[in-house]
Amino acid sequence: MDRRKFITLSALGCCSLFLPSCATNPVTDRKQLLIYPETFINKQSALFYKNFLRRSKISEDKDNIKLMEKIAEDMVLAIDVYFKRLKIPNPTLDYDWEYNLIDSEQVNAFCAPGGKIAVYTGILEFTKNKDGLAAVMGHEIAHAVAKHSAERMSRAIATETGFAVADVVTGGVAGQARQVFSEMTGLDILDVSVMKTHGRKQESEADYMGLAFCNMTGYDLNESVRLWKRMNAKKGKKELPQFLSTHPSSRTRILQLRKWMPEIRQKFPTIV
Repeated sequence: MDRRKFITLSALGCCSLFLPSCATNPVTDRKQLLIYPETFINKQSALFYKNFLRRSKISEDKDNIKLMEKIAEDMVLAIDVYFKRLKIPNPTLDYDWEYNLIDSEQVNAFCAPGGKIAVYTGILEFTKNKDGLAAVMGHEIAHAVAKHSAERMSRAIATETGFAVADVVTGGVAGQARQVFSEMTGLDILDVSVMKTHGRKQESEADYMGLAFCNMTGYDLNESVRLWKRMNAKKGKKELPQFLSTHPSSRTRILQLRKWMPEIRQKFPTIV
């Protein structure tokens, strides 16, 4: 098969795989690529979360557990009302939400696909109050609503497929360049140039949506800025350069949150 025919068939094959999988974030209207079936991902996520809880120490801090559950339940209710008012399907309708506070010094929180949330007690040093915890919970719930895990997996497939085609088209030059870059820097050029950039977009989107969920449930938006100021003060000079991180820098986050607040208050008024 000559190169021109190969390129044509490859392009058609990629289009047939990726175009039917295009989706739109129902809150931000950002276009997304979703190849993996969500039912499969959520099933695997439930197994992961169950094993994670088995290996973890569940906190006995009843006050913060109760507060975390109250925030999450308020947000899940507000999200459902929001989509009903817009008369569009709620993307989390079939989620089996779970919320657990993990007794650990780690400054961390996550939301696995399907609404499986874990908050580590180490982050409570920075949240300080209900509004700070709401900022963290809103961000994690936003990842679930936006289906970011499924999107990351789909993006990885698309990136590697595209690079494989490029390597054939260039007669192996693309692959050689990737290897040289990796040997010189210890990094993968696709990871730095594509996946980390995409990861920062998701994190910023989760910040925006989390801010919206906080306003929809009546929490103080200004506390999100105070939270990141406290986080930034702790990180100091240890924070990675932004181009090497999947997260925006603390300074970028603070500036974005301040910029978004007027729009958030107008577009996402308090529901509950």
